[in-house]
Formats: sequence, C-alpha cells, structure tokens
Amino acid sequence: MASVHSVDCSPQNLADITCNMSDILNEFWLDKKGGAPSLCCDDVWRSNTDADLSVLQRRIYRSTTHVPQELGKIMDSATFEKSRLYQLDKSNFSFWSGLYSETEGTLILLLGGIPLLWGVAGSLTNRLGFGSEYEITQSLVFLTLATLFSAVTGLPWSLYNTFVIEEKHGFNQQTFGFFLRDALKKFFVTQCILLPVTSLLLYIIKIGGDYFFIYAWLFTLAVSLVLVTIYADYIAPLFDKFTLLPEGELKMDIEAMAKSISFPLTKVYVVEGSKRSSHSNAYFYGFFKNKRIVLFDTLLEDYSPFNKTGEPQPEQPESDETSSEAKAKPKNKKQGCNNPEILAVLGHELGHWKLGHTVKNMIISQMNSFLCFSLFAVLIGRKELFVAFGFNDSQPTLIGLMIIFQFIFSPYNELLSFCLTVLSRRFEFQADAFALNMGKASELYSALIKLNKDNLGFPVADWLFSMWHYSHPPLLERLRALGNVKQD
Repeated sequence: MASVHSVDCSPQNLADITCNMSDILNEFWLDKKGGAPSLCCDDVWRSNTDADLSVLQRRIYRSTTHVPQELGKIMDSATFEKSRLYQLDKSNFSFWSGLYSETEGTLILLLGGIPLLWGVAGSLTNRLGFGSEYEITQSLVFLTLATLFSAVTGLPWSLYNTFVIEEKHGFNQQTFGFFLRDALKKFFVTQCILLPVTSLLLYIIKIGGDYFFIYAWLFTLAVSLVLVTIYADYIAPLFDKFTLLPEGELKMDIEAMAKSISFPLTKVYVVEGSKRSSHSNAYFYGFFKNKRIVLFDTLLEDYSPFNKTGEPQPEQPESDETSSEAKAKPKNKKQGCNNPEILAVLGHELGHWKLGHTVKNMIISQMNSFLCFSLFAVLIGRKELFVAFGFNDSQPTLIGLMIIFQFIFSPYNELLSFCLTVLSRRFEFQADAFALNMGKASELYSALIKLNKDNLGFPVADWLFSMWHYSHPPLLERLRALGNVKQD
C-alpha cells in the first residue's frame, strides 16, 4: 500500500524544490543577452513540430479519396468526399493562420512590442492623472490595449473562417451584421469579466506576502466556480436564445433516464445554435442538486419552437437582427438525431457525471493551477527574467504573469495538454461504455455516425496527429468498441 506523506508548501521549500528548474530556465531562456530570442526559437520549434504533424494529416486528406472498405456500410462516397474537402480546407486554414500567429508573436518579442505597449499604457494613465505608483491601473490599460490588438488582428482570420470556409461547406448561418455585433458583444463581455478579475488578482499578489500564491490560487478557484455557475444562465443567453424543451415524450424520457441514475436534473433547455452554425452539440452544467441539460436545436431531428399551448409557432427574428439580415436555413438536407439516439447521446454525457469525470478534471485543473502559482512565486523575483523581455527598470506583476505563464511554462503546457488529451480519450471510451451498459449501444452507434456525417467529420486519421490533437477517439475506434461489446 502506498504511503501518504505531508508536503511542506512554504516559500522556502518551494524554492528548494524548484531550484533545478530555475537553473535550467536561467541557462536556456533567462540569460540577459538572449532570453527573448531563445524563447522565440523554442516557440518556433514547437510550432514546426505541430506543423509536421499537420502535414501528415493533410497527406491523409489528399490521398484518401475513396471510402475505405471498413467504412463502406456507414458512410457513402458523397459524404466522404464532402468531409474530406471540408477538413482539408480547415487544415490549410489552420496552417496559414498559425503561421501568421507565430510570425506576429515572434516579431512582437524581437521588436520589443511588450515593453512598448506597456509604455503606451503608462503614458495614457499619466494623462488621466495616475502616476507610476498606480501599477494596477496601468496594467488594466495595457490589458485592454493588448486584447484590442488581438481582436483586431484576429478579425480577418475569423471572417475568412466563417464566411469562406464554413459558408462554402454549408455550416455558416450568420449574416455579416450578426457576426460583427456578436464579435463586439464578446469583446465587451470579456472586458467586463477580465478587467475586474485581473485587478483583484494583482492586488492579492501585491498584498499577500510570502503566501500570496495560495491566496491567488484560492481567488482563481472561486472565480472559476462563479463563472461556471453563472455562465449558462447569465452570459450564454447574451449570445444565443435558450428555451425550455417542450413537454412531450422526449422530455419525459430524459427526466426518467436522469432519475434512473440519480442525476439531479432540474431543467432541459434547447439553444438555437442554428442561427450561427449547423454544427450540433449537447452538454450539462450546474453544481450539486441543480443540474441542467442543454441540447442544440441542430441535434434534434424534428425540433421547432413551441408556444405555451404546445402549438408550433413561426420563427421570429431576434430583436438584434433585422428581417433583411435573417438568413433562410438550409432545406436541402435533414440532420440531427431521433429521440432514442438523443437519449443515447445524453446517456454518454451523463456517464461523464456518474463516473466522476467532471470532478476529476476540475481537481486536475486546480492542482495544475496551484503548481503554476507556486512556481510563479519562485520565479517572479528574477530580475533577469524581466530584462530578457526588455523591462530593465521595472518588474510589473502583470508582465511577470504573462511571461511566466505564457512563455516560461510553454513546454510544460504542451506536455500537460497532451496528457489531458490522452485522459480525455480514456474518459470518452468510459462514457460510451456507460451508455452501452444502459442498453443504448445500437442507438449510440447510429448517433455517432449521424453526428459525424452532420458535422462532416473525416473518419481517417494519421495515428500521430490523432494521438496529439484528438480529445475524442476517432469514429472508427468508438464504433469498434461499441461493436465488440455488443458481439460479446
């Protein structure tokens, strides 16, 4: 039996634990002469590795032009070709947008863009009557300018993805006006959350003393719990319309299934995802005894809005979208799942809850957050870290957070991301098995095929690319697992 040891988390012990890591960071990244260039080289190396994996997958997209024999019974050649072309376009777009992003980031580092923007933020705060002692105020101005720059430079890529790629393949349902309003709304909502949270976090770090990293971690934990609690009720409705699932057979079956596994379901919503995209999804949220399920209308095969009497009512344009901007929904194809298949999909989702996957992911996330803040407490005092990024005369806390979390931790973040991807795939297989044990194997089998078809998922993947990038197992692997158990 493994023994359990207590861990000393004092600042001194943390410094001892991380001394080797600090030496390595100093040797390769934090030298005064080449810190930022060294980080650029590391970033480019990781980008090239990712690009190499994407090249392998693009070869699959280009060379696999006929339906493999084992897929012949579940996918026709027309759908196979559509999904191949869609994924090829997405992969090419990802390559060019990623190349631009890496080039932009490298130039910002090499040309001193971060200290330049910090200086601009300082000039603006001085004009407003705040001196250099108001570091938090300057940090908020810097953060606003940085996010605005990111939004502006990312806008053309987002427009191309939405109105060229998604439009070309029949997924986009947005008008240009709707898209711009949505983008502005996202930006302002993000600022309303980001700026207060950041200011409080910086304040906690400054007054927290030797144990500030514990208080900072507890604060971010509280913020994440609050955001998870309020997101679906107060934030998501700002962007999409949520309505209660009408009374009927489907709602009764969902409630019965939830009751059978003691899932504390309180409400079932349908979100009008179809006004922006034809992609489909389902999820649940909430804490303790207040769980809610959300179904995308694109997931439901025969869904239409209902009024209180249960009669279908004509679709009305949203209040923020004029009738001239409303787009007709495509009628050339039928998509979504029937009721038994929807129940199978929800059986899979509820399996994540019953098997504790949500709690496990949260624990892993918070352990990682605590580790990162602990290491941040050790590294934030290293003056050479700031000098390497052009901050010779000051050590702003926000800049330290950005440098350490975004750049210094980047190799660790890549490794963690891969480990979480592996874990996610394991959880997906377990959730599939849970739905199977509920007697919904055949329904889940057909639902996975339908959803793959509706979303134009390509069922053939390079094993290296799949292993590194796919948080869900490829379709064939999931179908084989369901089929093998069924045969037993």
